[in-house]
Amino acid sequence: MSGLPLEGLNAPLTALVTLQAEFPHLPAPTVSISTIFPEALALKFYDDDYSAAGFAAFEAWREALDIDPLTVVHSVQADGRTGVLGAHGAFAGAVVELVAYVTVQAPESASTARVSIPACHTH
Repeated sequence: MSGLPLEGLNAPLTALVTLQAEFPHLPAPTVSISTIFPEALALKFYDDDYSAAGFAAFEAWREALDIDPLTVVHSVQADGRTGVLGAHGAFAGAVVELVAYVTVQAPESASTARVSIPACHTH
């Protein structure tokens, strides 16, 4: 059991309520607040259909929160199939973490990739 009282989460809870009031039109994220990082509010976006909508939602929130695009970090998880965007900013007294996960289509393997071989002319 955490020794932190609920009021110890005031910063992210206040930020969440303020976000809802100021940006009700933006895509709903998965929201996470933790007693481990009581000053942080995590907004996460997921895709399961190769559509990259999670990245679009991430970008809409990044713009709304005025997070510098140069601070956005992109990576691919070890499975090679999950692209990740991440960024942090401040809003209403909380640290806001934005994260988006998008499934990356597997590249064609060497055995199935199309190869163009130029015509060979012999004399």
